Amino acid sequence: MRHLKFAPSWLRFLMIVLLVMGILFRFFNLDSKVFWHDETYTSLRISGYTINQAKQQLFNNRVIGEESFAQFQGVNPEKSLNDTIMTLAKEDSQHPPLYYVIARLWMQIFGNSVTAIRSLSACISLLVFPCVYWLCRELFNVPLSVPGVAIALIAISPIHLVYAQEAQEYILWLVTILLSSASLLQAMRLESQDVKGRQQPDLFAIWSIYAVTLAISLYTFLWSAFVAVAHGIYVIITAKCQLTETVRTYLLASLIAFLAFMPWLTIVSGEFFKFLISADKTTTQLSLMPIFPFLMMQLSRIFFDIDLRSDNLLNYLITPVFLTLVGYSIYFLCRTTNYKVWFFLITLIVVPALPLILPSLIAGGVQASTEPYLIPSYLGIQVTVAYLLATQLYNRSMSRQSIWQIIMGLVIICGLISSKVSSQAETWWNKGMSYDNSQVAQIINQSTRPLLISDALGNNYGNVFSLSYLLEPKVRFLLVNSQKIPKIPDGFTDVFLFNPSETWHEKIEKKYKLKTDIVCSDNYYSVWKLATSPKLRQRHIPPNNK
Repeated sequence: MRHLKFAPSWLRFLMIVLLVMGILFRFFNLDSKVFWHDETYTSLRISGYTINQAKQQLFNNRVIGEESFAQFQGVNPEKSLNDTIMTLAKEDSQHPPLYYVIARLWMQIFGNSVTAIRSLSACISLLVFPCVYWLCRELFNVPLSVPGVAIALIAISPIHLVYAQEAQEYILWLVTILLSSASLLQAMRLESQDVKGRQQPDLFAIWSIYAVTLAISLYTFLWSAFVAVAHGIYVIITAKCQLTETVRTYLLASLIAFLAFMPWLTIVSGEFFKFLISADKTTTQLSLMPIFPFLMMQLSRIFFDIDLRSDNLLNYLITPVFLTLVGYSIYFLCRTTNYKVWFFLITLIVVPALPLILPSLIAGGVQASTEPYLIPSYLGIQVTVAYLLATQLYNRSMSRQSIWQIIMGLVIICGLISSKVSSQAETWWNKGMSYDNSQVAQIINQSTRPLLISDALGNNYGNVFSLSYLLEPKVRFLLVNSQKIPKIPDGFTDVFLFNPSETWHEKIEKKYKLKTDIVCSDNYYSVWKLATSPKLRQRHIPPNNK
């Protein structure tokens, strides 16, 4: 790989330009997209309130305004950092506390706005670039070419932009995967080096770095356990299944990391494997995407994403192109590198994805919200493609070199177009059950004095919170518990029912002797408009916001 050590000046300039553009895209219009269902739960956890506490105060058959939600959407003086950790332990233990602790401290400084909480993820995403450089240096032992191309591709990758602007832990998880992977490779490299005539490296400190970074990764996201399994398979196979000194040291470092995680693992005990199969319970009410089209769509989203639906014709044209690129990249990697290089990337791509793929094959499909679990696979694929492109830029055949320069240019153009479109969009595929909230908000905001009625069943709770960020102050909420028939006050020009069950909205129609017309519907919820009578419109009584 000597010819890969130094990149030409034009390539270095291009890498810098793409890196700068990638950073700008990460901080552009942070508050423009829907603050969706899962992000509102992030803010709830940070606030230190439980779901039941929020429901008791909000879903109690009273008319309230959007300001009533603020107490449960960020830092407040009534709850402490300990409350944030305890609510996670009681209600959401599958989400370890590290990101939420950092986010709470961040919001204490920068406030509770959407921009503030998403800017944390954007800032964390900047750590990805030096970590990718470190990982590529350990894999390929070249100072610039492959690491530089990898950084450039990740900087403009649409899948990374999505999670760099999400108020969730996934981008922090990516950083911890990179750190633990690079520190593992460094420890194995230094332990196997011939140090004659040189100072012996401090192997205890080197392996301690791996133990610490793996523990941090576990405290960020439980799926890190499968990344650790991938690391274990790699170490054992490269040691030819023998109990060498490296294997023993690795096992000790991993044991220390898992012991450090034991306090939270005790809380999660019995719940983790329920979490792995919980999709079977939650997705029975939702449409499942067949696993193969799902994986193909996610593969293309690594390089090109303009929020196309799965049945869009352009998907059928683009996906085979990127599948061919990734397939050839893996073949080229395996053919031209030492098995210790390609086997590491293959295990990183395959092993963490298997616990998602295998249950989906049994269930007959996969739920769309499981995309983040493939983050290790995204990373392995991007590094593999970066190696192919960087290598082919130095091909001795000028014609082949020109062809690969064109291919690299097309990949870069796809990434830039995707980032441009994403940065200006109001919603995106990752918003899942809140994808159409901006459309719903536009419909409701057109009314003069609208009232939105909802209960707390299913996904309604998180989506009502999400809508509170999009609806104008004139909109009032009438939130009820257990599908009680609401007492609709006078003075509202339009009354909307958010995702009512069939029996509930029939009871409302029967009680008020009015019809309901559906105004918006998707795979997750529906919104109905109540044909208000003159009695309901005759006078405007200011709602009680207490």
